[in-house]
Amino acid sequence: MTSVDEIKELLQKNKARLSKELQQSKEAVALIKKSTYSSLTDEEKDKIKVQLLDIFKAIPAFAIFMLPGGALLLPLVIKLIPDILPSAFREEEE
Repeated sequence: MTSVDEIKELLQKNKARLSKELQQSKEAVALIKKSTYSSLTDEEKDKIKVQLLDIFKAIPAFAIFMLPGGALLLPLVIKLIPDILPSAFREEEE
């Protein structure tokens, strides 16, 4: 596989992961709106909690990425602290 093919594959994989994360965020926003007029189930509360934790995990990763040279530094930080990534971006166990 050439490096161009590898880059295309990584872009497709991360596009799917970003789409999944955005979908989860939309669901969390809908649940937060629902909580303003009715009670949430324990499962719904857990979904919101997980999604908010994912958002808070993404902030440091984004900040590192925005630093000069951050695009090179971020993969190293992810190897050292794998929990810094939101759940949609973690490698799935096969």
